[in-house]
Amino acid sequence: MTDILKNRHPFLDFGRVAFILTDIHSKILYTNRYTEHLFGYTREEMEGQRIRTFFFEEDLSYFLPNILYLTSDKAGFEGDGLLRQKDGKGIFVHLSTASFKEGGESFLAFSFQEIQRLKRLEREKLELKHRASLGMMVEEIAHQVRNPIASIGGYAQRLMKASVSSQKTEAYLNRILRETKRLAEMIRRMEELVKMPRLVFQREKILEVMERTLQGVSQEKKGKGVSFNLEEGLLGGDEYFYIDRGLVTRALSHILENSIESIGQGKGKKDRNRIRVFLACNEENVEISVSDRGEGISKKNLDRIFEPFFSTRPERVGLGLTFVKRVVEEHGGRIWINSRLRRGTTVTLAFPKDRRRPIRREWVSPEAQNSLFSK
Repeated sequence: MTDILKNRHPFLDFGRVAFILTDIHSKILYTNRYTEHLFGYTREEMEGQRIRTFFFEEDLSYFLPNILYLTSDKAGFEGDGLLRQKDGKGIFVHLSTASFKEGGESFLAFSFQEIQRLKRLEREKLELKHRASLGMMVEEIAHQVRNPIASIGGYAQRLMKASVSSQKTEAYLNRILRETKRLAEMIRRMEELVKMPRLVFQREKILEVMERTLQGVSQEKKGKGVSFNLEEGLLGGDEYFYIDRGLVTRALSHILENSIESIGQGKGKKDRNRIRVFLACNEENVEISVSDRGEGISKKNLDRIFEPFFSTRPERVGLGLTFVKRVVEEHGGRIWINSRLRRGTTVTLAFPKDRRRPIRREWVSPEAQNSLFSK
């Protein structure tokens, strides 16, 4: 079979698709020229090895055996994956597989098409979207910063003309300090949003992340008289999800701080100082809901709540929920808010429980688990 491919099908060396032929045990019998370019090995280095050479260690338990089972016993496999080059670096490819028989022997065929460039274009498209948002932010910054600066300048000039011991002097100083603090907070929040680092995903315990976040907010907001009621639902103590812990903690802190401030505005509600945090989990997603009995959000403002600089409180910058939404979306999740004016608000964040597709983390069928490729 190898000689037939080399002698009769030289066209396999001219396409920009890597082609590999193996026996039924996934031992490599033939590779075309583009395979050398894609993975960095020579033909001599690849032939005689097994197809597992191109897979990362974490994918040898389920992903590769599932692919081999689908190729050998079903109609084949087609999908995207991150494979390993000779230097250990990852490369995104589109993989198609099939099996066939020749001369009484069974063979497996693999074709790999590089999609690294497509992945890069997707990232660039996402970055362009963020830049467009930044453009809108810059326009709003000019409006937001102009008023505090004018106020600071005006009050500073009056202060220079006023008597140092007058009541007006103290009022002017307080106003200057308040506006200066607001500007500093605006800059801090802008830097948090604009300079958000690329996510680093780690396997984290859901309950531990939430408990640590609540502890941090409780320490910071001591004296506010607020209590948190953490409800685990059906969540097991050992449930995990894949997140950037630092960014998710900051996003959750923003939401909890918003609830604390909203409670401060509510009047005459029973148990209004208690914030309910509910955790839910299924096979695919983790949901974290934060509910308060605070002032709530009007229907007309609810549609604008994620806009940069939008806030119903003049003293607030209005970038917190913008940051939260971006963090959630970067994780491949979503966020939604239910609120009624003077009744309270519930913010729900949904994160994928596992970034890996099912084929990479579980058997596609009981037969796959019992196949010769699972051994």
